[in-house]
Amino acid sequence: QVQLVESGGGLVQAGGSLRLTCTASGLSFSRYGMAWFRQAPGKEREFVARITRFSMTTYYAESVKGRFTISRDNAKNTVYLEMNSLKPEDTAVYYCAAGSLSSDIPRDYGVWGQGTQVTVSS
Repeated sequence: QVQLVESGGGLVQAGGSLRLTCTASGLSFSRYGMAWFRQAPGKEREFVARITRFSMTTYYAESVKGRFTISRDNAKNTVYLEMNSLKPEDTAVYYCAAGSLSSDIPRDYGVWGQGTQVTVSS
């Protein structure tokens, strides 16, 4: 069974930090590009960060560049999102996703986690 499980969300004050973790099972993790997306109430799902399969090149949305860091550990089938200097506008459900392409577009990802809530208070 292919599965992605996120953890690490929670409530944090503005300026604080959180580390999200996404652990994969049932797939050849190292062969997949991994990404984080987020969705706030009433808004569309938006790209946050992604990391490629082999070169582990990283890409970020402009809104999080310099504050968030995506990384992966292929030995542990895990991708991380380190979030610093959090802002209230970062409040959303955060999803990790796996895809054969490295893309900023949600439809290019075929495997999704259930999401983890991040709430940043002002």
